[in-house]
Amino acid sequence: MVAVSDRFYMTPQEFLQWEASQEIKHEYLDGEVIAMIGGTIPHAAITLNLASALKNHLRGSKCTALMSDAKVGVSENGPFFYPDVVVSCHPQDKQAIKFLQFPCLIIEVLSPGTEAYDRGKKFQQYRNFSSLQEYVLIDSQRVALDCFRVNDRGFWELHPFVEGDEVVFTSVDFSFPFSLVYENVVLV
Repeated sequence: MVAVSDRFYMTPQEFLQWEASQEIKHEYLDGEVIAMIGGTIPHAAITLNLASALKNHLRGSKCTALMSDAKVGVSENGPFFYPDVVVSCHPQDKQAIKFLQFPCLIIEVLSPGTEAYDRGKKFQQYRNFSSLQEYVLIDSQRVALDCFRVNDRGFWELHPFVEGDEVVFTSVDFSFPFSLVYENVVLV
């Protein structure tokens, strides 16, 4: 997905009501509404690869994996985002209709237009989720995966993975070969 600022502002409640009737998704940060326009085929393929693998891994557990149509909200007042893949194991999120509030794993697939935002301001906001244990960034133009994991002291540590590695998401006790991420993906 590519973020494009519409540069208009509204309250969180106005945003939730307004966005429900929109044809495209929008994120909401500090009163600003940001349109989310389509991504590339590699972006979609990477997202599907991970969402499918996580769904299969989590089958029968208390956790749920969802793709980019699932909104997350740091609170009832936002900010609100649409991660590419999100996993929640919290019972309250099982009943959620509009947005999840307790993700344990968030995955964003990077594009040139969103990389700085995903690594910076968005990650800063995601860290406000007390439930979040891992934040994963995957490059859609070259083979690279960065997993940020909160340690037992509450600090975020980078765990980069490269081709040939076994990737581990400790938040959901899931390990898989790195090649799964880029399966059937053509990079330019």
